[in-house]
Amino acid sequence: MSDANLSDRRPWTVFLIFLRLGLSSFGGPIAHLGYFRQEFVVRRRWLGERAYADLVTLCQFLPGPASSQVGMALGLMRSGYSGAFAAWAGFTLPSAIALVLFALGMAGAGDALAPGTLHGLELVAVAVVAQAVWGMARVLCPDAPRVSLMAVAAVLALLLPSAWAQVGVIAAAGLIGLALLKPARTEAHEPLPIAVGRRAGACWLALFFALLALLPALAPWSGSPALAMVDAYYRAGALVFGGGHVVLPLLQAEVVPTGWVGNDAFLAGYGAAQAVPGPLFSFAAFLGASSQSGPSGWLGGGLALAAIFLPSFLLIAGALPFWERLCRSTPVQAALAGVNAAVVGLLLAALYQPVWTSAIRTPADFCLALLAWTALVFWKLPPWLVVVGSGLGVWVPAVLR
Repeated sequence: MSDANLSDRRPWTVFLIFLRLGLSSFGGPIAHLGYFRQEFVVRRRWLGERAYADLVTLCQFLPGPASSQVGMALGLMRSGYSGAFAAWAGFTLPSAIALVLFALGMAGAGDALAPGTLHGLELVAVAVVAQAVWGMARVLCPDAPRVSLMAVAAVLALLLPSAWAQVGVIAAAGLIGLALLKPARTEAHEPLPIAVGRRAGACWLALFFALLALLPALAPWSGSPALAMVDAYYRAGALVFGGGHVVLPLLQAEVVPTGWVGNDAFLAGYGAAQAVPGPLFSFAAFLGASSQSGPSGWLGGGLALAAIFLPSFLLIAGALPFWERLCRSTPVQAALAGVNAAVVGLLLAALYQPVWTSAIRTPADFCLALLAWTALVFWKLPPWLVVVGSGLGVWVPAVLR
């Protein structure tokens, strides 16, 4: 094994890689999956296209933020439990710190970035997601049946825009793949080197369900505001399917009626969360720091952040050993062939709504997004450089007007 490969396995190296992504990954969870694919499948070759698609499929099935769970799994695969923590910390801390600072009344990210710059970041998200669709479709949809599955999945996702509809599309695609598709020998399962045994996985899953059942009873009994905060944010992270924006109603129901955070502050924090890179679940750091009851400031922000992401780690560490074993089965590989085609379709639907519809407003927007896509796919420029260039491409003309 080369020195470069060995250094890639150190938790500190994993942290630095994900820190760079956490500082530059704008555009929401679908764009994050595109950034991860470019970094870990195309550039670093930590895993293959099919293995990455299998991992994305698992995280789509689990509750919680799919992109953050994919990041934790990649860190776990590379450097064990410490790698999973390093990946989460690197990807999450930049946005969490910015939102805590915003909550404390300091210069927030929303004020630091001009509207034109933010629009440039939306345009680069179009390019990143388009790059992911392009690359994944070429590998995962090589024939007419799977191209058809991709198209139907995209149509259903656009006509039935809900998290449960997406889960239904994935499940139906798995059944169709099981019945109609026969994976070739060249499509053999690509195993993920996850250093978690089945017994350890069962323990993590048991802890997930134990906390979900016991915290609602322990919090009122103890009378501890800190434990009440952990209970609220843990349940929000454990029970939301679809991630991202889907968690907002759950959080609002937990913190606004209880008086922990005022509705105006909640909306202001949500606006600031749109201006920072990384996962939207880091919004919990703002809410914890803004709390009017119990821990607040840095302590409250850190407690809320840890509590909302804890279910994601427990689920991914618990499910991966069993998922990996299932993936070796030939019938499961047939089902996954259908599911992977559907995942590409869901990504294609997301490319149109909300990524394209919210970003492409004028012919100039289309031109800049096309240039960004060309820079990523054909010029092989690093994503962070394309992010900077797209932001400047919108901001500089706005300033010169």
